[in-house]
Amino acid sequence: MQIVEVQVVVNMSNTSLKTTVEWKDIPWKKIERVVYKLQKRIYRASSRGDVKAVRRLQKTLMKSWYAKLIAVRRVTQDNTGKKTAGVDGVKSLSPAARLRLVKELKLSSKVNPTRRVWIPKPGTYERRPLGIPTMKDRALQALVKLALEPEWEARFEPNSYGFRPGRSCHDAIEAIFNAIRYKAKYVLDADIAKCFDRINHDTLLRKLNTFPTIRKQIKAWLKAGVMDGKQLFSTLEGTPQGGIISPLLANIALHGMKERIKQFAETLPGRKAGNRNSISLIRYADDFVIIHEDITVVQKCREIISEWLNGMGLELKPSKTKLCHTLNNCGQNKPGFDFLGFTIRQYSVGKYQTGKSTNGDRLGFKTIITPSKKKLKIHYDRIAEVITAHKAVSQVALIKHLNPIIRGWANYYATVVSKVAYTDLDNLVYQKLATWAKRRHPHKSMEWIKNKYWRTIGGDNWVFATKEKGKNPFRLLDHADTSIVRHVKVKGESSPYDDNLVYWSTRLGKSPEMPSRVTTLLKRQKGKCAYCGLYLRENDVLEVDHIIPKSQGGKDEYKNLQLLHRHCHDTKTARDSSTLKYV
Repeated sequence: MQIVEVQVVVNMSNTSLKTTVEWKDIPWKKIERVVYKLQKRIYRASSRGDVKAVRRLQKTLMKSWYAKLIAVRRVTQDNTGKKTAGVDGVKSLSPAARLRLVKELKLSSKVNPTRRVWIPKPGTYERRPLGIPTMKDRALQALVKLALEPEWEARFEPNSYGFRPGRSCHDAIEAIFNAIRYKAKYVLDADIAKCFDRINHDTLLRKLNTFPTIRKQIKAWLKAGVMDGKQLFSTLEGTPQGGIISPLLANIALHGMKERIKQFAETLPGRKAGNRNSISLIRYADDFVIIHEDITVVQKCREIISEWLNGMGLELKPSKTKLCHTLNNCGQNKPGFDFLGFTIRQYSVGKYQTGKSTNGDRLGFKTIITPSKKKLKIHYDRIAEVITAHKAVSQVALIKHLNPIIRGWANYYATVVSKVAYTDLDNLVYQKLATWAKRRHPHKSMEWIKNKYWRTIGGDNWVFATKEKGKNPFRLLDHADTSIVRHVKVKGESSPYDDNLVYWSTRLGKSPEMPSRVTTLLKRQKGKCAYCGLYLRENDVLEVDHIIPKSQGGKDEYKNLQLLHRHCHDTKTARDSSTLKYV
């Protein structure tokens, strides 16, 4: 049955549907299911090592009109950069223009250069270069990614977490915790210097090892050059950040690091299987850690990985690479290390104040993971900057600016030991807000100011909130009100292409970065989009919709809310507007 459906997709190029259909009338639900079935088959063929089947199915998908439709929809509706133009100036495509783009999607070695855009790096004065492809190239990259990602998801190492569907930085942190929870160990905390900018093109293409058509297309993108202002620069190395396919290519380039370390482990004295499991390499994009209880083993791993990276044209960044120990000092380095914004270290404790090892022995230490001091400062500085920049706005407006910042940061760190950090931040924010309020009323006493801007809510006497008769107070969120919930790491080699959609939709609802309102709606809708009925997946862009629009008297309450794909939300909003027009 699946083969018949795929054949129909390929043969649709001969039907009149492509020239007569309108974007809003396309049967998206059917299209999503057909393309996902094909991706599952690619994943399964890659898992069993059937290269011929992988290539045949990828070619089928690349020719599919259904896959081209999904690729165009992702870059013109779902992608947050849909309003950002490449060198041709094209952006924000209309439905008719999207259909024209679908017809134009064909692999070709003739591509446009990317447009250079510089963005600030968070917490630093440095700027990161982005290369923005044209809309057509973005759609083509999305199409190629649809074909390549399932193949490589079946091959990627399980402890690789960055830029992969269904995996997050919280999974990487939990993997590190599991590697050290029962034994203090040495850690090589490493960073690859300018990873995206220095990947060797020839080595990457050999490693990609795909069929010639895709290989030529990817080579053309890598060699396309970049326009900075009116000047064209050639790209002899690297894969530009900003492209749809760039993160996947970077992961392919770095694939194999763990296996190289495991090969070294087999040469150590003792049992091969035990030695392979004794070394942990956990990677998130271009940041990684190598963990082992023997310092000489970790030092040797550094040499081996440096040599391995040289083959890809890469090298470790000395300023961000250090050797440390989780419990004790290591040379001049203090215990613990920072990774992905978290501080991970162990503390000695009394013999009755800690848990036991798997053998029943008392550990004598406790593993604690907290928000890093650097990220705490960056977050507070951002809050202080917002308060300072909004000296003249109302209390309501200030709260509206601050709440998303507080909610997002607190949710990110809600899986670790963050209560002390949350309380310290709330105290600092209170002091900053008191200064803000005093500046607005320089001739009033602090008691008067506190009575005007702070309320008692739910037993908390110091809540920065509004006070209006007949209305519920609009309050500033406290970091400390965020519940601490332990994150459950993704299962081993699980992938969104393994067809376990219930598992993935459940994980989506438990993501620490998911707003509570979205989590509630996901649970109520059993992980499915309320409009199209398909399971909501990791890469989907989700939006909360008012069932009865606010413009038609709908209220902002749960019984009038539903969770939709962004593209489904667009369709539903257009139909609501059309209905309203003829009422």
